[in-house]
Amino acid sequence: MSYEVGRSRVNRMSAPTTSRTTAHSPVRQPARRGTGGAARLDWRLRFALLSVVWGFSFLLIKVGTEAFAPFQVALGRVFFGALALLAVLLVRREPLPRGRRTWGHLTVAALLLNTVPFSLFAYAEQSIPSSLAGICNATSPLWGMALSLVALSEDRPTRRRFAGLGIGFLGVLTVLGAWQGFAGIDAGGTALALLAALSYPIGWIYVRRTLAGTPGSPVALTGAQLMVSTVQLAAVSALFTPAPAGFPLWPTLAVVALGALGTGMALQMQYGLVTEIGPTTAQMVTYFIPVIATTAGVLVLGEQLHWNTPVGAAVILAGAALTQSRSAPRKAA
Repeated sequence: MSYEVGRSRVNRMSAPTTSRTTAHSPVRQPARRGTGGAARLDWRLRFALLSVVWGFSFLLIKVGTEAFAPFQVALGRVFFGALALLAVLLVRREPLPRGRRTWGHLTVAALLLNTVPFSLFAYAEQSIPSSLAGICNATSPLWGMALSLVALSEDRPTRRRFAGLGIGFLGVLTVLGAWQGFAGIDAGGTALALLAALSYPIGWIYVRRTLAGTPGSPVALTGAQLMVSTVQLAAVSALFTPAPAGFPLWPTLAVVALGALGTGMALQMQYGLVTEIGPTTAQMVTYFIPVIATTAGVLVLGEQLHWNTPVGAAVILAGAALTQSRSAPRKAA
C-alpha cells in the first residue's frame, strides 16, 4: 500500500516510495474532486475493488497451496506482480531505478516486504484458515507502532497510541480464544502469520531510512523490488522445493491472479487513489481487508466462523486505528 511522505507515520505497503514528487509519483497533492457524482463514484468504486482484491488475496493463497509449495506460491505472486508493473512502466516508457546503492537497498526491502512475508503467509495457510491469516495481517499497524517507538525518534508515544496497542493486543487474544487455552487454533501457523505481519513494518522502517528521496516513481521502485524478490524466491524454491508435479487449473489461476491483480495492479490502483484522494483516505482500505478475507473464507471455502473471530477482528482494527491516529496540536496560549 502506501507511505504518507513528509510525515512521521509509515503506513502499510509492500513497496517503497519516495519523498520527492515526480511526474508519475502518487505522493503529489490530491487532485481536486469534481462537483459531479460521477467522479466521486469513480474513486469509490476503485476503492471498493481494491478492498475486494486485497481481501481475496488470502483465499487465493489458500487455493494456491493446494497444489504448490509455499515458496512456489510466493514466487508466482511476485513474478506475475512484477510482470504487471513492468507492463505499466513499458507503456509509460519509464526506466527502472539506477545505481548499485539503490538496488542494494531494494534487495533488502524485497526480502523484508515481499519474500519473507509472502512465504510466511503461504506456509501459515497450510494449517490455519485464510480468514485467520487475513486477521493476523491486520495486526501489522500494531507491530509498526511498537517498532516505531524504538526505531523512529520522531514518533513520540501518546496515551492514545499506547491505548490502541493494548486494545489491539486484547483483540488478538480474543481471536485466538485465550480464555479457552487457544483450543482449535494451530499455534505454529498463527505464529507464522503474525511474523509475516511483523515483517512489513520492519521493512517500512528500513525503506524509510535508506530509500527516502530516491529518484524514480513508486511504480518503478515497486517493479524493481518485485523483480529482486522474484530472483530471491526462485533461488530458494530451486534449493528447497521440488518442481511442481503439474499445474492444476484453479490453483494455477489463483497464483496468477494473486500476482497480477493482488500484487501488481492492486498497487498501481492504490497509487492512483493516493493521487486522487490523498494517502489518509486511501490507506483506510487496510481496515476492510480482514472483513473481506473472513467473508470470502466462510462463503467460498466453507471455513468455520466462531463469534470470537469477528469480535476480535473488530477490536484489533479499533486498536490499529488508534495507533495510527494523532492528537490535534495544542494551540498556543
